[in-house]
Amino acid sequence: MPELPEVETVANGLHKRVAGDRIESVWLGPKKEPLKSLPEEIIGALEGAKIRGVRRVGKHIVFDLRGARSDKGHWIVHLGMTGRMVVSAPQEAIAPHTHAIARLASGRELRFVDPRRFGRLSVVREEFTGPGTEPLTVGLDEFIALFRGRKTPIKAALLNQKLLHGVGNIYADESLFRAGIRPRRHAGRLSRDELKRLHKSLRKVLNEAIRLGGSSVSDYVDADGDEGFFQLRHRVYLRTGEPCFVCKTPIKRIELAGRGMHYCPKCQK
Repeated sequence: MPELPEVETVANGLHKRVAGDRIESVWLGPKKEPLKSLPEEIIGALEGAKIRGVRRVGKHIVFDLRGARSDKGHWIVHLGMTGRMVVSAPQEAIAPHTHAIARLASGRELRFVDPRRFGRLSVVREEFTGPGTEPLTVGLDEFIALFRGRKTPIKAALLNQKLLHGVGNIYADESLFRAGIRPRRHAGRLSRDELKRLHKSLRKVLNEAIRLGGSSVSDYVDADGDEGFFQLRHRVYLRTGEPCFVCKTPIKRIELAGRGMHYCPKCQK
């Protein structure tokens, strides 16, 4: 599933390409799973709306819309596991598993493609703030307060979108490694110094991944169809059995609640 850096990269790319364009018409496919709002609500909000901008909130892409006289709300896109937003010329072949096409005044088409149909499309009138706190801007004291008293493993807490939205497996593992913290440690038992290190490493990892266009470890590509490069900087994620770059100890992988955790047994305490 695309995480914060990948979604940020896609949203930034879409903003550069479609901000200021107008949606003339909308086609929605017959599959109901991707539609979190009613089809008529989506079409009513999108058709005739100008795209004021595109941004990221958590793991969601947010299209800010404006009508002829007032704001028309926001188009919310969650990419799920395999979703993509593609800007295409109308003559380009429509890819299998295309579930929505927004035809733009510029002559281009904005297409939502999702083979596994875990992605979601919705529209809202009010400002969309996401389910949790933004990891890139959260202050240290607020960050520490999120985990105070929690008995869950710190890896699970990092993945809880109601606490910090946007963080997933890749960046939780990488941030915990850089902070020197084992993923199964109880979140509520971490010291202030340990949480301070985690706060710093999480923001550093996420910003570095954004600069490198995210991690292409599956089928992720950005709005231009290009792969990211942060997977070349992974220190533990998907490196099971390989030597730690710091101490040469083999990287371990364990499972908790069906999720894999990658860590160095020596560097992480």
